[in-house]
Amino acid sequence: MAMIQFPKDFKWGAATASYQIEGAANEDGRGPSIWDTFSKTFGKVHNGDNGDIACDSYHRYEEDVDIIQELGSNVYRFSVAWPRIFPNGTGEVNQQGVEYYHKLVDSLLEKGIEPMCTLYHWDLPQALQDKGGWNNRTTISAFVEYASFMFKEFNGKIKKWITVNEPWCSSFLANYIGDHAPGNQNLQLAIDVAHHLMVAHGKAVYHFRESQAEGEIGYAPNVTWYEPFSKKQEDIDACNRANAWNLDWFFDPVFKGTYPSFMLEWFAKKGVAPSIQEGDMEAIAQPIDYLGINYYTGNVARFKKNEGLFDIENINMGYGKTDIDWFIYPEGFYKVLVKIKDSYGNIPIYITENGACYNDEPENGQIMDEKRIDYLKVHLAALKRSMDSGVNIKGYLTWSLLDNFEWAYGYSMRFGIVHVNFQTLERTKKDSYYWLKETIQNDGFVL
Repeated sequence: MAMIQFPKDFKWGAATASYQIEGAANEDGRGPSIWDTFSKTFGKVHNGDNGDIACDSYHRYEEDVDIIQELGSNVYRFSVAWPRIFPNGTGEVNQQGVEYYHKLVDSLLEKGIEPMCTLYHWDLPQALQDKGGWNNRTTISAFVEYASFMFKEFNGKIKKWITVNEPWCSSFLANYIGDHAPGNQNLQLAIDVAHHLMVAHGKAVYHFRESQAEGEIGYAPNVTWYEPFSKKQEDIDACNRANAWNLDWFFDPVFKGTYPSFMLEWFAKKGVAPSIQEGDMEAIAQPIDYLGINYYTGNVARFKKNEGLFDIENINMGYGKTDIDWFIYPEGFYKVLVKIKDSYGNIPIYITENGACYNDEPENGQIMDEKRIDYLKVHLAALKRSMDSGVNIKGYLTWSLLDNFEWAYGYSMRFGIVHVNFQTLERTKKDSYYWLKETIQNDGFVL
């Protein structure tokens, strides 16, 4: 047995996102988002599920904050629903929406929990999508207007900001693969959306500095790790491309002011390139204070001609899988964090999402999700290994606090450390919740 020990000042918490938990989709002046539209389009979401009610956290936030406090969290990551603040994406502010987030933040602060606020977790106002969404550069200006309002409105209350969550998902998954809202399948469109998202991020960071708001700001890309099957150069190159799709493509512009040349060359072979305007790269490269990292899965892979976008195939090495069919690969967590440090310097990092989907249901009032506990153990061990290797990790927030609306999977996939009965909305703490609570109390655990 080995003790995995974290520093006394390490931050612990859990994360959620507005559309996945809030519900109240048609209440108190909230406008529709692209996820309202997408989820109600036939065939897009499992079982026709949508976020109209979700976990009803809009009405039950006090209960949820109590759950966070009991866990021992000293930080809670949540996102703001942009159409709850600006129902039309820009222009008139919806004061009822603003008041909801004040009540949530006040409740957190009263209980000694630091709010970490994500400005964009995918719920773009439908009014902006109707004008072209992230493919229309006016959406960049609308996002900056929204972000600037939030910085001013919550100055002194919220001191940790995240501009955009998982820009790969909002661009490539949503506009090339088509599995997320708005559901397009166009590579050039996806590349342009990715670029505009990052310009919006950079301009929001600039306005945060200009506003002289208290606190720190960063963004939260999702990363994965493909380990080459062999030392063949073609295997190494294929994995580098696949890793870079999440990592280098969204990191190099922020930290180096350029897109990675090997990826530009690869995309050029596909006949696509980002539509860069003067000043864009300087905007994206605004210095940030910290980095949020979301990691779930990785695998071993190798070159295979014409397999997917990057000529790569996954190899099933027999690693376990979670119920969402993702490989369990904690080695990738360690390796990707070390690569980030080696490539981009020792910026402070918060793990803003890491967790596992297991669809355990209550038995005699208890949810015995041992597999989730095992997942958390091996990933926290990999995290500590990266810290001992010099990676500047400041905190860990598990995904997710609650079982919730899991995007295109609807309510069929459960990531929470708290079970939600989607008929009664009753919350039941899982065994993983109590394990994490004990880990937080002890600043570590026995592996």
